[in-house]
Amino acid sequence: MHSRILDNLQSLESWSFYLFLIHYNTCMLITALHLVLGIISAWLVNYLSDVLPLYRKFVFPPCIYCQKRLDWRYYIAFKPCKECGAKPSLRHWLVMIFVPVLAVLLRYFPAPVLGQVAGVFWLAYFSLIIVIDMEYRLILHPVSLVGAGAGFVAGSIAHGLLNTIIGGAAGFGIMLIFYYLGEVLVRILSRRRGEEITEVALGFGDVNLAGIMGLLLGWPGVIGGLVLTIIIGGVASGIFLLAQIVKKKYQAFQALPYGPFLVLSVVVLVYVAQIVK
Repeated sequence: MHSRILDNLQSLESWSFYLFLIHYNTCMLITALHLVLGIISAWLVNYLSDVLPLYRKFVFPPCIYCQKRLDWRYYIAFKPCKECGAKPSLRHWLVMIFVPVLAVLLRYFPAPVLGQVAGVFWLAYFSLIIVIDMEYRLILHPVSLVGAGAGFVAGSIAHGLLNTIIGGAAGFGIMLIFYYLGEVLVRILSRRRGEEITEVALGFGDVNLAGIMGLLLGWPGVIGGLVLTIIIGGVASGIFLLAQIVKKKYQAFQALPYGPFLVLSVVVLVYVAQIVK
């Protein structure tokens, strides 16, 4: 009787060990999948950031130094231009480092609203938005359309169809009002100064991005997102202005790209979605 109990315990320990191995290997496999998705996302972000703002289509862009056509090795293997030896920029390396790292972190800290795999998609999407907006001051309409479609699906699953539609409409509509108010303000200031002011705080791409924010956050979460965006943008602008004054490089009507502030607000509120609800 005693030996039978010992045999049962040993058998139970063996099964527990096998189950542990299965669980461990599954976790490692999922982590590896996130890493691979992160690497692929980084390649796409770098490539799309180079071609979409300039060409609006999928092409192999020319080298910015010798104007010769770059090939896939420039993006995949980070090989220098075969004609002039120009290497990928610092931005290419930063994207290649941070996007895979963040993709792996999403495996262990998934966004409540988005989940794990969908979270990697949004990581790549928002990274593309930030890079293009910071380098070209653009949020392209085709990119916005992709985000709107994905945001509608994600928002409908997380918040329901009605709250998603209201949130998207509110985000777009409120930012549209700010956009036109900015246009009026720029015209007034241009007349008073007697010269045209070309720098604007908000572009129409920011309006579209606010609509995507509303789809993701739903109603009334979009209100918190817009308020947080204004706060983050104000703080960042104040720090930038102070730095310009200290460096004696201050110029009136310098505007910062607003897309990164919208993205940061979405990320923050997606992770506190339960509080927003």
